[in-house]
Amino acid sequence: MKKIFLKDIAKELNLSKTAVSLVLNNRGDENKISKDTQKRILDFAKKNNYRPNQMARGLSLGKSETIGLIVPNISDIFYARIAHFVEIKAKEYGYNVVFSSSNENTKTEKELIYSMLNRQVDGLIIASTQKNKEDILKLREINFPFVLIDRHYPDIKTNFVIVDNLGGVKNMTNHLFENGRRKIGLVSVKSQLDALLQRRLGYELALTENELKIENNYIKEIEPFNFQVEMKGAIKDMVQGPNKVDAIVFTTHYLAASGLRELKLLNIEVPSDVAIISFDELGAFDLVDPPITASKQPVDAMGNEAVEILVNEIEKKNIEIENERVLKTKLLIRKSCGV
Repeated sequence: MKKIFLKDIAKELNLSKTAVSLVLNNRGDENKISKDTQKRILDFAKKNNYRPNQMARGLSLGKSETIGLIVPNISDIFYARIAHFVEIKAKEYGYNVVFSSSNENTKTEKELIYSMLNRQVDGLIIASTQKNKEDILKLREINFPFVLIDRHYPDIKTNFVIVDNLGGVKNMTNHLFENGRRKIGLVSVKSQLDALLQRRLGYELALTENELKIENNYIKEIEPFNFQVEMKGAIKDMVQGPNKVDAIVFTTHYLAASGLRELKLLNIEVPSDVAIISFDELGAFDLVDPPITASKQPVDAMGNEAVEILVNEIEKKNIEIENERVLKTKLLIRKSCGV
């Protein structure tokens, strides 16, 4: 069947292209086009398998039907999964997604935001470096639709979807306590990201509530871009000597994987010598020996809810309403904690 265009419909039905365009974009009623004329246009378009030119349609609606997604690292399995669910949900609403990585660089994040704006995306989903307050405030000032995901600015009112980082790590630490562990260490990365600060706070709160002393030498914070090298020394310090730990909480999945490797190299038995537990899940955690207990983040819900909030903003369904979603994690209990 020969492809038909909007001008062909207008010519065949002896109508203006403007009238046809308005009806095909669901704006017939507001422009007082008769029901009979609307029906003629829609029936003809359906019969002839009309498919709109998306770019032209976007221009006519003042929309590109595109969402921008900015994450720190698209190759990280966590953010790759977020991107996957964002894309699926966006397509359900008729939007395409443009992906970019900031590489945890504030300048790059700023450039990406304005590059996306220049590409005329309809809205943004951002996992921010949390060092870019000026541009986040600018987006809010110009009323541009955006949602922060995984990370947010606690002192700025915005739409965001995050997880309960404090509660997740508190539950993990309590689980170790309930399984008889009393010398519980923490391995995290040096960072001022609110999510990681909340995870450390959850660990410390659990120790305090269980009447355990917070030992500074049980807490190791290592450089995120050199974690594999620094992990060796951190683990060695924690498992050797008279005041060694009997359990370790890792605040990210990649730290847990690296930590398990170092424990095996030191011939430390998990969980008999040291129990380990991870915030966030890797697909291989149930396949390694021993399988690693992990606090699973609801990545599908994070992506879905971020898109729903953003689309409502774009389509003016949430005017002057901040949507703040804090989702719970789920503890997946495996043998690395001794159960």
